[in-house]
Amino acid sequence: MAAPGAARKGETYKKNEKKCDVRLMNIEAAKAVADAIRTSLGPRGMDKMVAQADGEVIITNDGATILNKMKVEQPAAKMLVDLAKSQDVVAGDGTTSVTVLCGALLKKSLELLERGVHPTVISDAFGRAADKAVEILTESATPVSIEDRGQLIKAANTSLSSKIVGQNSGLLSPMAVDCLLKILDPERPDLLDLKDVKVVCKPGGTIDDSEMIEGLVLDHKAARAAGGPTRMEGAKVALIQFQVSPPKTDIENNVVISEYSQMDRILKEERNYILQMVKRIRASGANVLLIQKSILRDAVTDLALHYLAKAKIMVVKDVEREDIEFISKTLHCLPIAHVDHMRPEKLGHAALCEETDLGKGGKVVKITGIQQSGRTATVLLRGSNKLALAEADRSLHDALCVVRCLVQKGYLIAGGGSPEMELSYKLSLWAKTLLGMESYCVRGFAEALEIIPYTLAENAGLNPIEIVTELRNHHANGRRHFGINVRKGATSDMMEESVVQPLLVTTSAVSLATEAARLILKIDDIVPTR
Repeated sequence: MAAPGAARKGETYKKNEKKCDVRLMNIEAAKAVADAIRTSLGPRGMDKMVAQADGEVIITNDGATILNKMKVEQPAAKMLVDLAKSQDVVAGDGTTSVTVLCGALLKKSLELLERGVHPTVISDAFGRAADKAVEILTESATPVSIEDRGQLIKAANTSLSSKIVGQNSGLLSPMAVDCLLKILDPERPDLLDLKDVKVVCKPGGTIDDSEMIEGLVLDHKAARAAGGPTRMEGAKVALIQFQVSPPKTDIENNVVISEYSQMDRILKEERNYILQMVKRIRASGANVLLIQKSILRDAVTDLALHYLAKAKIMVVKDVEREDIEFISKTLHCLPIAHVDHMRPEKLGHAALCEETDLGKGGKVVKITGIQQSGRTATVLLRGSNKLALAEADRSLHDALCVVRCLVQKGYLIAGGGSPEMELSYKLSLWAKTLLGMESYCVRGFAEALEIIPYTLAENAGLNPIEIVTELRNHHANGRRHFGINVRKGATSDMMEESVVQPLLVTTSAVSLATEAARLILKIDDIVPTR
């Protein structure tokens, strides 16, 4: 039998300089991308300011956003950008971790390649180690119920702790949990669509002024032309997709008018046309009109607004096309494509529809007390400036994703680098039972996982070697929930500190990072095509 460290046939290979250079170039490029965002990992991670070519500036520490905006040319480095996107789709959080982890795996594989280990052997061993890692994590996870609101809030708090809005997690975490519980269909919990949560961002005030609205918020003003109403009790809302304006000729056609009487006739016909439309709208019982934005002709003219104001109908114009589905689901009404289809059963009913002044932030239209409201939620986010608002929006999205992970796969694990440390310890033990080069490679995989606690400690200004050694000792003595307490600057039990995260975030990060590292590892040449 071969000794655990000895190489068997087919596990080593002879170096080919060209292939070695291509592999080295790919690994170095991917490592450079991982190192660029490594400093933004964890609660004490730094933020990046992304200056775009059009002059727009984004301040964020969300890995997927940073990588998405980075101009990456090298093909292997682009794979890391796609890796962060994949993690964002699967779990919504842990995008920085997955990139840093992939960088560490590539660094380890480079060391193994330099010792003469065959790339395919490294790749296969990493694949087996990743499967084993997911198995270990699943065994150590704690089940959580959707009814346990406290645990869901703890997980959202952990996600928000590394964001700029971390100090507002007391407000945003319960908000994220309540939003998801509101849109959750108990019969089909796996069909959670975050498009059913609408976030309206309005500058002015602070993040503490943000609120979850029981109803609907439209980022528009009510049309005030001709003194139309801006408040309507007992609202009957019609969501219309046709234009309340006179018809136009086609683009190529012209109407030539040679005398005043013809002009008067046209104006009179336009007036009658609009008047008939307003009468039909009024006859259906509608007293609030939400009019979809139109490109080809005016959605509503001043004359139409005048008649609608006389008929005491409140008008909100320029509703975006992509909002139509959300509005119709929330108000339990049907979009109306033609004035002939205006019927009472197609209207949405609400207790109150009014324009609300947000001070310097402008105005919004709130519709509350909706009857038979659909499974949707609306959040009104406030912030001191657009940059803070955009980051608060991204952070809230991450918190929503974390809660969604728990709804879809109801298991929690400790955070703070403890799952990675536990995996590293367990995989090191498992490596001792394997033979040949596979044992070396699995040990390398286990060591690479320590990058997460190492980076957390480094970013928090602690001594990373000391902290990681201390953690190794704790995990070897069976204290599997021990991780890094960044606030105290020491190691402690993460479950007692309420630092928890969904199982899905870590398992998908390990699987995806391994997959990307294996893919980059097996490339030995780049073939350019014209």
